[in-house]
Amino acid sequence: MDIDMGRVLIAFGLTLIAGLSTGIGSIIAFFAKRTNTRFLSISLGFSAGVMIYVSFADMYVEAQSTLALALGQRNGAWVAAVSFFAGMLFIAVIDKLIPSAENPHEIKRIEDIEEGNVPNDSTKLMRMGALTALAIAIHNFPEGIATFIAAIKDPNLGIAITVAVAIHNIPEGVSVSIPVYYATGDKKKAFKLSFISGLAEPLGALVGFLILMPFLNDVIFGVVFATVAGIMVYIALDELLPAAREFGQAHLSIYGLIAGMMVMAVSLILFI
Repeated sequence: MDIDMGRVLIAFGLTLIAGLSTGIGSIIAFFAKRTNTRFLSISLGFSAGVMIYVSFADMYVEAQSTLALALGQRNGAWVAAVSFFAGMLFIAVIDKLIPSAENPHEIKRIEDIEEGNVPNDSTKLMRMGALTALAIAIHNFPEGIATFIAAIKDPNLGIAITVAVAIHNIPEGVSVSIPVYYATGDKKKAFKLSFISGLAEPLGALVGFLILMPFLNDVIFGVVFATVAGIMVYIALDELLPAAREFGQAHLSIYGLIAGMMVMAVSLILFI
């Protein structure tokens, strides 16, 4: 399978943008007095809509057709299905291994500490921030692979996934910077830790490049694409939608979800 090195560079750039959006969340945490829950609810719903639609309408379909050509219709369908659910299992295991208090799904609001919803001991706060950063880094690693592989196949698809991943990385950046800032009073340290946690995204892309690129034929590509689709659907259902509903009125997250699907549908049609 021929790979355009120009696309490889674009893919690396997109994963870097997606990962470093945690820094945006860190900056927001320093200057905002209250969390804009309505905006976050719509944004996270939008991100979920993009991920779900692109996974089912494009990535899984592409994986299935590629595997069907390489392995035959029935075998290709089986491999695509197994790969899809393997992706879900993979990210579910990662989540299971992360302690619930430091799980990036447990997104913290700017006002949580002032309201006494998190520990006020500086040592505990620093530990919470550091472990949250580690949890987010572990979680961002497969997302980096997903964004990279999608961008290799289609830069326009990679851009859409980058936007979706970047949106949901912003509140994760808040989750890292809040406890570290309150523990140390040092904005630079809080921003640095949040920034570093986002670097796992391009690191995932680099590992994907070094390990997968030398072996990337149609079968490997189909398996990886189906696996990535499973990862993104799981993230949308397990992380983004629950967080979106928690942050605002339930209907706002659904409006965002539908808007994300619509934007993704139009984008895919325009770039056919």
